[in-house]
Amino acid sequence: MSDMNAFRGAVAAWAAGGSGDRARELAGRLSVRTAVLLEGLSDAAAVGTLATRDGRDLAAEGVCVLPMGGAMNVGRFSALLGPRGLGLRLTGLCDEGELGYYERGWQRAGAGGDGVFVCAADLEDELIRALGVERVTELVREQGDFRSLRTFLRQPAQRGRDAGQQLRRFLGTKKGRKIHYGRVLVEALGQERAPAPLDGLLAAL
Repeated sequence: MSDMNAFRGAVAAWAAGGSGDRARELAGRLSVRTAVLLEGLSDAAAVGTLATRDGRDLAAEGVCVLPMGGAMNVGRFSALLGPRGLGLRLTGLCDEGELGYYERGWQRAGAGGDGVFVCAADLEDELIRALGVERVTELVREQGDFRSLRTFLRQPAQRGRDAGQQLRRFLGTKKGRKIHYGRVLVEALGQERAPAPLDGLLAAL
């Protein structure tokens, strides 16, 4: 895992304008074959948790789960890692509203038009719908965040939104909360099937 973390760091440095030598060296040594390009850390937390639940070690399989810090960065990362760069297979998970960034990035990288799994709104929305509002609210209580949720729900901006939308927005109100709940919500699935985009991504790896 630490070696794959080193590869992620080397790719991030390369994408920021540094040398790609370290990334190339690590890709060869670790036999990296697939890059999973994700918008952010919460998506990576969910993917990693689901893989662990299913008994998989993605790093050992040559799969690098790589949060890019936003969908707008997908063009840069896919160019470095895809067929015209390191030659890795590209796949990813994104929100419906960000699909255009992925499609353009894939096309410019020569990666074809498939391999992207799309969430209707975002991954949190998919997980909330899979678990149900009542269960997610219970999890918020178990995690010690129920008082914060009640305060959030009293805000005028939340009036008129349904409970699922309110929960989704709540998860994004504090730094690190989406990452934490990316793990918590996936763990709460137990052995139930994950939402289709997440399930499809893991099945394709």
